[in-house]
Amino acid sequence: MKQIRTFMLGWEFPPFISGGLGTACYGLTKAMDKLGAQIIFVLPKAPPIRFSGSGCSQFGLKGLRSFDPQQSQFDKIHHFHNVKFRDIPSTLRPYAKFAAEQAQESSASAKAKPHESPGRKTRSDYAQGEGEFYRIESSSENYGSDIHYQVYRYAEKAAGIAQEEDFQIVHAHDWMTFPAGMTVARRSGKPLIVQVHSTEFDRSGENVNQTVYDIERTGMHAADKVVAVSRYTRNLILERYGVSPGKTEVVYNGADYHQSHANLPDWNLPVKREKIVLFLGRITMQKGPEYFLRAARKVLDKMDNVKFVMAGDGDLLYRSIDLAAQLRIGHKVFFTKFLRGDDVRKAYKMADLYVMPSVSEPFGIAPLEALQHGVPVLISKQSGIGEVLRNVLKVDFWDIDQMADKMAAVLKYPPLNFILGSEGSKEIRKFNWQDSAGRILAIYQSVLQSHGTISK
Repeated sequence: MKQIRTFMLGWEFPPFISGGLGTACYGLTKAMDKLGAQIIFVLPKAPPIRFSGSGCSQFGLKGLRSFDPQQSQFDKIHHFHNVKFRDIPSTLRPYAKFAAEQAQESSASAKAKPHESPGRKTRSDYAQGEGEFYRIESSSENYGSDIHYQVYRYAEKAAGIAQEEDFQIVHAHDWMTFPAGMTVARRSGKPLIVQVHSTEFDRSGENVNQTVYDIERTGMHAADKVVAVSRYTRNLILERYGVSPGKTEVVYNGADYHQSHANLPDWNLPVKREKIVLFLGRITMQKGPEYFLRAARKVLDKMDNVKFVMAGDGDLLYRSIDLAAQLRIGHKVFFTKFLRGDDVRKAYKMADLYVMPSVSEPFGIAPLEALQHGVPVLISKQSGIGEVLRNVLKVDFWDIDQMADKMAAVLKYPPLNFILGSEGSKEIRKFNWQDSAGRILAIYQSVLQSHGTISK
């Protein structure tokens, strides 16, 4: 296959990650690089920083100390053969730190002044009713205060970089890069591929941010092909965005097996006296933290020798802490905030069960990581990864009774725990980044052939 030169646009890449998109972009780019694909990857540039320790080790970055500000920070830390990184000074961060701080301040204000909220109910107005935990959640809390300015600034800067580069196709990851992809494609006359890792309906439920939705829809309709990470996401694209079925393709994510539990160092971990159930992900509406905590309460009604670990950060972190206290399980739930590198792998190594109770999950890379470590997995039926995994337990995110029953069963019965962990770790071998990269390159080839810019 003739090598295709791609102008790729993303907003996060290791070691700067806030969720699964960065991990997916890394895995896909690494595999495409090995297949000889020529990629110009445009990314927002973080301020100069220093790296050391576990934050770097996950992606082979140990020993790195600093960056030359004149050189791409990503070129400096990733030794790809066919990938050139171009940086744009920007802070494209949808899951902004301010959102969590805003939520904390809102919670504190509600406690201090519970009766002074004309026209807006406080957290405490909804705290008692099951299923109403998210009613005051505003979709705008998913995004930084200047995110739309940054998105269009990124687009203009990316278009300037594109004028300096030679490429055949444009590939944009998720909504924040869609305006950039459309601008570059329009000015260059090159075809556009957009890859949807998550939609606004996943992130915000029915309370969508209209501006974000409009950007997503415009980008999908402007693209020559729309790549979804699961059939679940493809169905959302067809039903909610009105995209033609013939224009969409499904390419599942992969996994990096060199990070499997078999290759982990022998850490001197604390002696476990209780079972550990792990939630690892952003603590946002999309990930279902309320359902995890309410199910945890029911598990503790059945058995006492269990602790629950919530590893992650997000705008619902402090409300989740409040809810754990209200449910009288605060002493059984540990909130670690965001973990990375060796700390993530230590969390998996200690866990007896990983639970992903997502309300809407386009794919779900964390269950694959858990299974790599031999950890049994319980996922919501509202997740893309559930389409192709058989050796996992599945439950509707809202069914906390069944969720609790399945948690307790895995914790109580060692044979069930062993079978789910061992068979699941074998099953995930079919998730290979090389296969995903091959599918993407085949889509490139098809689009370029239809444009008459590459021979069959």
